[in-house]
Amino acid sequence: MSTEILVNIGAHETRVALVEGGAVQEVYVQRASRHGLVGNIYKGMVKRVLPGMQAAFLDIGLERTAFLHVADMLRPQDGGNGATEFLEENGSRRDDEPHPPIDQLLKEGQDLLVQVIKDPLGSKGARLTTMISIPSRYLVVLPFDPHVGVSAKIEEAAERERLRTAMGALVQKHHAGCGVIVRTAGEGADEQALETDFQFLLRLWNSISEHARVMPPPSLVHGDLPLSMRILRDLLGTEVDRVRVDNAEEGRRLTAFARTFVSRAADRIELYDAQAPIFDLYGVEDDINRALDRRVELKSGGHLFIDQTEAMTTIDVNTGAYTGHRNLEETILKTNLEAAQAIARQLRLRNLGGIIILDFIDMRDEGHRAQVLRTLEKELKRDPARTQIHPFSQLGLIEMTRKRTRESLGHILCEPCAACQGRGTVKTIETVCNEIFREIQRSARQFESKALMVIAAPSVIERLMEEDSGGLAEMESNLQRPIRLQAESLYAQESFDVVPM
Repeated sequence: MSTEILVNIGAHETRVALVEGGAVQEVYVQRASRHGLVGNIYKGMVKRVLPGMQAAFLDIGLERTAFLHVADMLRPQDGGNGATEFLEENGSRRDDEPHPPIDQLLKEGQDLLVQVIKDPLGSKGARLTTMISIPSRYLVVLPFDPHVGVSAKIEEAAERERLRTAMGALVQKHHAGCGVIVRTAGEGADEQALETDFQFLLRLWNSISEHARVMPPPSLVHGDLPLSMRILRDLLGTEVDRVRVDNAEEGRRLTAFARTFVSRAADRIELYDAQAPIFDLYGVEDDINRALDRRVELKSGGHLFIDQTEAMTTIDVNTGAYTGHRNLEETILKTNLEAAQAIARQLRLRNLGGIIILDFIDMRDEGHRAQVLRTLEKELKRDPARTQIHPFSQLGLIEMTRKRTRESLGHILCEPCAACQGRGTVKTIETVCNEIFREIQRSARQFESKALMVIAAPSVIERLMEEDSGGLAEMESNLQRPIRLQAESLYAQESFDVVPM
C-alpha cells in the first residue's frame, strides 16, 4: 500500500494530508492566527492550588489559565527506580503509586517550567505536565527523568535490548544526566544516527534551560516546530513513499530539514507544480468537506450519523437503502462490517477523541458481534492514536476511547451556528409565532402605545399573515390597538422584535 504526504501552503494556513492507498487518512491544519500549543514549553506561575481536585491552575500567558493535575507532575522521588517499562513514547508514566497532596508540591505564586500536552478544547484550558519531553526523529529526551526506555511498538526483544544498551552508553558518554526514550522510528537506526539525534536534543535542551532561567513568568520558552516540519519528523520514514509540496520555498526548507534528521528520505520530497490544487489529488478537498457533515454514506447504501459533543462522540449505524440479497441478519452483518471500517477511518480523518459510543445495528448472533468487534479492532490498529475498545454492552453498544491531544477537524474549521447557537436545530416557524403572540401581550401590558410593530424573518411574517391571521386579528381586538408586520430578510428564523409605537 503506497503512502504519501501532501503539503499545502496557503497565505494564512498550512495543511497536511496523509494518504494511504489513495484514501485520505489524516488531515492536519495550522493557521497563522491559531497555532497548536502541544509540545510548547512555558515558564508559568501557579495561580490556584485545589487540593480537593489534586490539581492547580497556572498562568502561562494564554487567554485561559492552564490545568495541571498531580498525575502529570514529576514527583521528587522519581528519578532512580529503573521503571523503564512504564514509560510511554511521549515520556508519560503509567504506574499506580499514590500521588502526594498537590499542596505539598506547589504553592500559589510559584514559578514552574511546564509543557502543554493537550491544546485548549472548547471551554477548557490547555493541559500541562512538568515531565518535560523534547522529541526528535528517533528519540525523546526527558531532562528531569533519568531513565532509558524503548517504545512498546518495537516488539522484537533483541532490537529492544540493542537500543536500550546503545542509549544507555550514549547517556554515560555525554554525561547527560537525563533520560531518553527511543521512538518507534528508531527501530533499525544505527548508533551514529542515534548519537546525532541525541547531541541535537542536548544542545536544544541547554538552549531551553538558559532561556527559562532568565525569562519572567508567564513566558513561552520554546515553541514546537512548524506543522510541515513536525509532520515530517513524526511521519517521514521508510513507510512513506513520497512527500509532495506545492510551495518551492517550503520545499527547500523541508528538504534541508529532512537531510538533517532523515537523510535517507530527503530525496522523496517533491515540488508539486501542476495547475490543479494539490488537495484535489485523491479527492482530499472533497473528503475534508464531507468530514464536516454529520452523515457519512456507506457504499452498501447504509450510512453513519456522527454527533460530536463536549462530553463524548456518538456514532449511529443505519442500513438506509441497503436491503441485501439473502436475509435480514446477513444484511445487518454486512452493513456493520462496512461501518466498522468506515468508523476507524472517520475517527482518524476527523481526529475525534475522548469517549466514543458506537451504536451498531442490533445483532442477535454472538458470532456476528464478535466478527464486527474484530474488524473494528483490526482497522484501529493502523491508528497512531492510542485507543481502548470495550466489548458490546448489554444495550448493544460499543464503548471506546481515543487519545485526544489536539482539536478535532470540525472544531478547527467550523464555529457554532449563529442561528441555533450550536444546537444543530432551530425553532419551527409555528413555535416562533407563538412566542411572538406572547411577546405582544407582554409589551402591551408594559408599554402605553398606539400600535405595536412585529419585525421578523419573511417566513415568519408570511405565517402571521396567513395561517395565524385570525389569531392576530383577535389579539388586535382584545388589545384595542393595531399590530403591524414588517418582514426583514436579515433576521434569522428565531429572531424577532416587538416594538411599541
